Amino acid sequence: MFQRFAHNQRFLPVPFDQLVFLAIVQGLTEFLPISSSGHLNLVHLLTSWEDQGPLMDVAVHVGSLFAVMVYFWRDMVMLMTAAWHLCHGRFTPEARILLLLVASSIPIFAAGYVVLRAGVLNDLRTLPVIAWANLIFAFVLLITDRIGMTVRRVEHISLKDAVAVGFAQVLSIIPGASRAGVTISMARLFGYERREAARFSMLLSIPTILGLGAATGYELYGTGDLQIQTDAIIAGGLSFVAAIISIVFMMALLKRTSMLPFVIYRLVLGGLLFGLIYDWWAIP
Repeated sequence: MFQRFAHNQRFLPVPFDQLVFLAIVQGLTEFLPISSSGHLNLVHLLTSWEDQGPLMDVAVHVGSLFAVMVYFWRDMVMLMTAAWHLCHGRFTPEARILLLLVASSIPIFAAGYVVLRAGVLNDLRTLPVIAWANLIFAFVLLITDRIGMTVRRVEHISLKDAVAVGFAQVLSIIPGASRAGVTISMARLFGYERREAARFSMLLSIPTILGLGAATGYELYGTGDLQIQTDAIIAGGLSFVAAIISIVFMMALLKRTSMLPFVIYRLVLGGLLFGLIYDWWAIP
């Protein structure tokens, strides 16, 4: 998701129809293993709309974050309890999970900072990169889901597993790779149940989105522009609703099937993008 913040921090009004579309796209795709950042990039790459800039991206990400916190409210209570335990010097099983989530988040913050400072992220935001990433990581998702056992839960996660999933999350800097996809793939490789892999992936999104949301929210407040602030709130609210629907759908689907539907979607999307890139359907 860091690639969406490679631009200068410009805060411009966004047309309402674009605002609604972006919120729905982000909400529906953030926690599915199909790359929300890739889809958000496609909105301006394939339409006449201007690039919405980083503010709206953060707003819709924060909206989807609240959806995770509502859906996994028991986990949120557990993590808040864990924080209380750590503040009082108690290392409980809940505190252990909280610390492992923090450890998993370190690689993406470190890598995101380095790559942003290097100024190379804009070079990745192209149709060929998104197309190739969709295809390559679709096969990664397929293979890890096929060979991974389904015997472990989030409560069983070790430091090695948490760090490995955290480093896998770094690949989400590539548009089209999918933060959910790469983290679920790594968790499945270590034998975590599909729903548990998705659960850990969603919980892992909390510190990352909170950090980005807090930083950009502070800049938004500093603009003093009521219209832009209102747009951000509307975008976040719409993304929240779409994300709740998406999470419920995914968790219900994973009770009954594998990751194959998402793999097929990614392969089809990648193929369509290659068709656009190389004019496969051009009329002679």
